[in-house]
Amino acid sequence: MLAGTIAALALVWLLHFTGLGGGVIACSVQSVVYVGLFALTMRSRRAKVLVVRTVQRWTINPLMRLFLSIGINPLGLAILETCGRRSGRVRRVPVGNGRQGDSFWIIAEHGMRAGYVHNISADPRVRVRLRVGLRYRWVRGIATVPPDDDALARQRRIIAWHPLRALNAMNVRVLGADLVTVHVRLLPTPRGPHVSAPKSQDLGLKRAAQAAALSAGRTS
Repeated sequence: MLAGTIAALALVWLLHFTGLGGGVIACSVQSVVYVGLFALTMRSRRAKVLVVRTVQRWTINPLMRLFLSIGINPLGLAILETCGRRSGRVRRVPVGNGRQGDSFWIIAEHGMRAGYVHNISADPRVRVRLRVGLRYRWVRGIATVPPDDDALARQRRIIAWHPLRALNAMNVRVLGADLVTVHVRLLPTPRGPHVSAPKSQDLGLKRAAQAAALSAGRTS
């Protein structure tokens, strides 16, 4: 968390001195916010999660969902779709794009307190909105929370010198409290824009989810 805070402060003032950022007042306000978040992490991680989640829920996440829904993605994010564990309703949240082949990695900044992590524990069947070719598409997957995965080490592998991923990683460390790794095994998608998944694929998805849940139970 300290490394992320220092990186964020350095970026704010670097942009200011190069003429690409805001004025002194704006940079000072940002600095106070970053330092305050770090102090809150040291004081009470639970309180920090409550504050950050409230801001994200009512301001950041709706705005990012709107941008991504119309194809505007300046930060290189993706959308994770889960099923609400209590309501059963569709829940969508912007996440960092950690795709590596058929795997999609997420570093959950709020750890096991994150709502979508709770949803995954109840139902590991998810969808991820990714850029496939020139278009954004929904890709189905099975999500798990590897209990022994080092979230910080995984985050460094996800970045792989990618500037947008590095920026997202910095934000995750600044805003997060207890990082946890989430792994999504992406499933093959039907070809063609109007092809719907057959019932056999839904059955296979259900069986894969049951197997993933059983495997997670054995490792925990």
